[in-house]
Amino acid sequence: MQVDLEPGVIRKLDEVVVNRIAAGEIIQRPANALKELLENSLDSKSSHIQVHVKSGGLKLMQIQDNGTGIRREDLEIVCERFTTSKLAKFEDLSQIATFGFRGEALASISHVAHLTIQTKTAQERCGYKATYTDGRLQGQAKPCAGNQGTIITIEDLFYNMPQRRQALKSPTDEFQKLSDVLAKYAVHNPHVGFTLRKQGEAQPSLKTPVASSREENIRIIYGAGISKELLHFSHTDEVYKFEVECLLTQVNYSAKRSQMLLFINQRLVESPALKCAVDSVYATYLPRGQHPFVYMSLRLPPQNLDVNVHPTKHEVHFLYQDEIVERLKEQVEAQLLGSNATRTFYKQLKLPGATELDETQSVDKTQRIYPKELIRTDSTEQKLDKFLAPIRKSDSGSLSSSSLGTEISSQETPSETSASQEEESFRVVAARKAREVRLSSVLDMRQSVERQCNIQLRNILKNLVFVGCVDERRALFQHETRLYLCNTRAFSEELFYQRLVYEFQNCSEISVTPPLPLQELLMIALDSEAAGWTPEDGDKAELAASAAQILQQKAPIMKEYFGLRISEDGLVGSLPSLVARHKPSATHLPVYLLRLATEVDWEQEAKCFETFCRETARFYAQLEWREDVSSGHQHWHTEHVLFPALKKYLLPPAGLRQQIYELTNLPTLYKVFERC
Repeated sequence: MQVDLEPGVIRKLDEVVVNRIAAGEIIQRPANALKELLENSLDSKSSHIQVHVKSGGLKLMQIQDNGTGIRREDLEIVCERFTTSKLAKFEDLSQIATFGFRGEALASISHVAHLTIQTKTAQERCGYKATYTDGRLQGQAKPCAGNQGTIITIEDLFYNMPQRRQALKSPTDEFQKLSDVLAKYAVHNPHVGFTLRKQGEAQPSLKTPVASSREENIRIIYGAGISKELLHFSHTDEVYKFEVECLLTQVNYSAKRSQMLLFINQRLVESPALKCAVDSVYATYLPRGQHPFVYMSLRLPPQNLDVNVHPTKHEVHFLYQDEIVERLKEQVEAQLLGSNATRTFYKQLKLPGATELDETQSVDKTQRIYPKELIRTDSTEQKLDKFLAPIRKSDSGSLSSSSLGTEISSQETPSETSASQEEESFRVVAARKAREVRLSSVLDMRQSVERQCNIQLRNILKNLVFVGCVDERRALFQHETRLYLCNTRAFSEELFYQRLVYEFQNCSEISVTPPLPLQELLMIALDSEAAGWTPEDGDKAELAASAAQILQQKAPIMKEYFGLRISEDGLVGSLPSLVARHKPSATHLPVYLLRLATEVDWEQEAKCFETFCRETARFYAQLEWREDVSSGHQHWHTEHVLFPALKKYLLPPAGLRQQIYELTNLPTLYKVFERC
């Protein structure tokens, strides 16, 4: 297949095509045409401007003012490109003080619409009316009666650009954009009266009086809710040579729609950097998704401003932009800090036990819920016995809460035990949490936990209602209309593993008082059946001494990362606190320490942390269960300590689905009862 390598022929476009392309850049929608014509009216020293609109400005848009008008001699060239009364040479751009300067507005409109101009100056005895097409006067200007000023009529906008017309929004949306443009100019020019009227309506859509004030025009256009919260300030900066006048709402006001009216040297422009800076200041005070109302008029030396950077002139560039934006941000922040004398808050009260209502969910009140599908429990309810922890009698005869130290030695007092169970203050927790974890091995462990989380199982745990304990390993709970039996030991072990991973290097501690001798604990472990010691393994004393030496060598690691303290004298001083009010069983402590010495891989970092967390989680999940009068404490502990922690913290992996069994559900029970 041959490829044609002949270059294309460069041709000069027809003048009509060139003008229509240029017109499409300047007049993008009716609001752009209105903006250009409003600025022309303001340049002509008008004191009253009326706008009449049909079909959002697409069928008809008429702008009438009482300004100086257009001379009869200029009507022939007024719609030609680059004809203007405000600029003579390029250097004049550095001192431009008017809105228009290129002479393209009327020319562009005449290329995409049917344009008619009726005008009268103060010196002429009558007015003149002229019609234009593609920038040229059609026939001669005809004399007519009229008042001083100009009436510009635009009909059938984009009649010769069907693609542009189809891309525009509905007439209602286009009219709203017209109203928005007129409103902004009305606020900035309170000495001029503005009227916007939609064809066929008796009352004007927008009307402001002549010689008004900005605050009054804001009240008329945007409402009293904004005007009563307005804060006015002005500032002059001698360093960067700018002046600013601002009207902004205090922190009592907020709205979902952002409203920022920005004028730079009298021009309506947009500045994303300045808007972002103002929003960042208000973000400290307003709720998320809420915005203020801001009017800002910035005056700069004309030589520092470049107005010729965009076809529609809605953007400008100026010197020291970043520095000026930062100064304006500081001024806004200072004003808001001084306006905090009063704040208004609205709060919806909720009865105890009432569930949270998601505002995004629509409640269908007509939907019927059958009795077999009715959920009769609430996972947010609390029981009174949650606040009445049972007190059990220890083996030594002293009354205390179950604690590690009491089980080992009776020298610990109840006051010491209760003090160790008190939750830390916010400041203590915040200071402890300030230690950021940067070890890649730990971060990988956290990502693995989050990646393996089963969403369905997490939802069940989050909204469960505890029913009761079966034994030390199993418990019953309800989720919606289903009754489940779960392996409490397996769930608790995974919980404590995840708590160690996420509390790494930030673990609080459970004090062991008095400290316990490490080697004696290891000897107790070797004497137990759980150790599985045989004579072939060697002498117990030597094994205990070797294990104690390993743990003492690794003591700095355990203290730094997990809060497990072993002193140089070989005394166990503390254990990590993983869940509030939970303390591990003293009975299993010796075997736990022995397994730390024998089962943890202390050589490789990732395996070391993984095996240490798994062994510690296994130890913490072993509850001391007794089938006697003191078993009420274990039941209370399971219901009010372990299960709330499961609901709050656990990210269950899919493997835990094998440790949960659905015993029955309400629809099935209804079927059984219906047969009876």
